Amino acid sequence: MAEIQRCGWSTSDILYIEYHDREWGVPLHDDRALFEFLVLEGAQAGLSWLTILKRRQGYRRAFDGFEPAKVARYDGARVKKLLSDRGIIRNRLKIASAISNARAFLNVQEQSGSFDRYIWGLIGGKPVDGQRSRLEDIPARTALSDKISADLKSRGFSFVGSTIVYAHMQATGMVNDHLLTCFRHRELRRGNR
Repeated sequence: MAEIQRCGWSTSDILYIEYHDREWGVPLHDDRALFEFLVLEGAQAGLSWLTILKRRQGYRRAFDGFEPAKVARYDGARVKKLLSDRGIIRNRLKIASAISNARAFLNVQEQSGSFDRYIWGLIGGKPVDGQRSRLEDIPARTALSDKISADLKSRGFSFVGSTIVYAHMQATGMVNDHLLTCFRHRELRRGNR
């Protein structure tokens, strides 16, 4: 039996492999899950994605399952509690960003009907097929992520620079950056999740 071809970044760590095989690049249209990835991508800034994946359950617990309405109401006492939580990255700016982003997220939902409608509308509603042959071909940012980053910032979001936004786009399937040789590229292109 032939060995499954995966993107080279999905190391031998089982957590990375499972994330690659089941989640990364799958078009996501659930507002709560989209908010989760916004928070996690912001938390990753300066760190590895594997570090965040290992703390994902801690984040889900600490941030009330990523319910934006709950996170938006966090106060100083809650921030203090989060800063002592070993299950997450204890960075004051990243925690404050998650809370302010929850508020901005709710505003976008109110204005657009859903965050999903807003964010996918910025790319025309369909995933961009990256058509990447080598890991070196995958950009850290694009003109489209620059545009989305600027729009998010204008709406009050923080920790949404173009590189973070591009990572969010990849994670939530707005762009299919699985390598052409990867089994997931073909599956996602055919619409298989």
